[in-house]
Amino acid sequence: MDAVTAGPRTLPKAYLAAEFAIVFFGLVVLYTLLLRGTSPIPVLLVLGAAAVVYLLRSPSFDRASLWRAGALAGQLRPMLALWLLTAAGCALVVALTTPDLLLALPSEQPGLWALIVLGYPLASVYPQELLFRTFLFHRYRPVFGEGALMVAASAATFGFVHIAFGNWIAVVLSTAGGVIFANRYRRSRSLLTVSVEHALYGLLMFTIGLGEYFYHGAA
Repeated sequence: MDAVTAGPRTLPKAYLAAEFAIVFFGLVVLYTLLLRGTSPIPVLLVLGAAAVVYLLRSPSFDRASLWRAGALAGQLRPMLALWLLTAAGCALVVALTTPDLLLALPSEQPGLWALIVLGYPLASVYPQELLFRTFLFHRYRPVFGEGALMVAASAATFGFVHIAFGNWIAVVLSTAGGVIFANRYRRSRSLLTVSVEHALYGLLMFTIGLGEYFYHGAA
């Protein structure tokens, strides 16, 4: 059994910690240096598929967490309440600081906006949540546990990967989003639930006028 297919509990914590740093920080730096400006979607889809294969081959993985639709109903009210508060705050900030961007994408490029609404959740959100929540929570549980440290690790990696967009706003907002999504996944153990929440925030960014900070020319 090699290190990739071995269960995380059978591997030394030092090995897993080093692997975590290489995968979620080293490879991100390499991608940014070599491929910045290109669409990350193909990479996300390949890595997401690889994560599914790994998780399904791991005997200790709870396969129900890949969906667990029943968890969504219990999380929906607090999820929407936080989202509405965030949406109001973002709209106010954009209206006061860059009013020309407010609702610019749906009003000026409705076709592109509709394409993002349809394609973004499946092509971008779900693979990201596979990697930064489901895979990370399972693979690196021996290093970070299942509480605040794991949430911090997930949020930090999620924020850091957005350096590829070349601006600090994407990194800061994504780190904040990472805290929300990691906590949601920790509570629900539902990839569907956290993907719905992630999609709501992502589409908010594209709709409200902040999408240009997260845009490579593809959703």
